Amino acid sequence: MDCCAHCAATGQLFGPKVAEGDLRRYRRKGPNPTTRLILEELRRRPLDGAHLLDVGGGIGVLGLELLATGIGGVVEVDASPAYLAVAARQFAERGWAQRAVLVAGDFAALAIPPEPADVVTLDRVVCCYPDFEVLLKRAAGRTRRLLALSYPHDRWYVRGVMALENLWRRTTRNAFRSFVHPPARLADVLESSALRRLARRGNAFWAVDLYERWDGPPPP
Repeated sequence: MDCCAHCAATGQLFGPKVAEGDLRRYRRKGPNPTTRLILEELRRRPLDGAHLLDVGGGIGVLGLELLATGIGGVVEVDASPAYLAVAARQFAERGWAQRAVLVAGDFAALAIPPEPADVVTLDRVVCCYPDFEVLLKRAAGRTRRLLALSYPHDRWYVRGVMALENLWRRTTRNAFRSFVHPPARLADVLESSALRRLARRGNAFWAVDLYERWDGPPPP
């Protein structure tokens, strides 16, 4: 499946029912574990007035949480119209509609990509994308300072869970697929784009990495 077809399948899978369920979960429990780890790492850095580009931002949790602590604005790109509708509602309810720009589509294939931002985030996005190199190269090219991403560990039990999920989708004629990409290859793409890793967090299933723009000689 090419990335355009996969993007269309993503929009179909993450429809209104899923989006509203994610919103209820967020209101009840707060950010999910990977989002929480990304927020913890970003909040260790000065972000007052910074601008965020949130790729695959879903219902807008990263933007909502960071606007509440002082960033200047958010651009969110997502392939799911249902997610963007919920995100728009949340930004408006909090009085931040003028500080949030929502873009529908496949971030890696947008004819005109968003302007560079101080911070770029991809929370549980790499695992939803077949051509991760194109995705990460474009994301790395959009950040002026920091890039944070979460992705599944390349471990046997993670691959097993993903395989079962994909089998179920195939059986139910759902075109969406999830992917476990080699972490070393993810790092190669980002490091070749003049980024260096600052931190790594995670749990048994997910890894969270924070990178910064690096203009000096390559780190050892």
